[in-house]
Amino acid sequence: QVQLVESGGGLVQAGGSLRLSCAASGRTFSNMGWFRQAPGKEREFVAGISWSGGNAVYTTSVKGRFTISRDNAKNTVYLQMNSLKPEDTAVYYCAGGTGALGTYTYWGQGTQVTVSS
Repeated sequence: QVQLVESGGGLVQAGGSLRLSCAASGRTFSNMGWFRQAPGKEREFVAGISWSGGNAVYTTSVKGRFTISRDNAKNTVYLQMNSLKPEDTAVYYCAGGTGALGTYTYWGQGTQVTVSS
């Protein structure tokens, strides 16, 4: 059974930091990524990373503040979030894919991140 389990969400003040983790089990993924969905909005891509970690991409609004990384030995992907803003408030979802970079077929259940002003 393939599972992606996120952790690390919570409540933080603006300017603070959080580190999200996503532990995968059941298989490995060539591509892993993070998405988020704010209330009343569509789910949006946040960051993605290739198997080697040498190819990482970010949505414009988080560049310079968020860093995606992965530990293949632990089958885990991370999202370090710094300088958080209230507009970063959302449910954050981990995703895994085995096809071309940027394609995802497995999803976690999400973890809530709330940034207070």
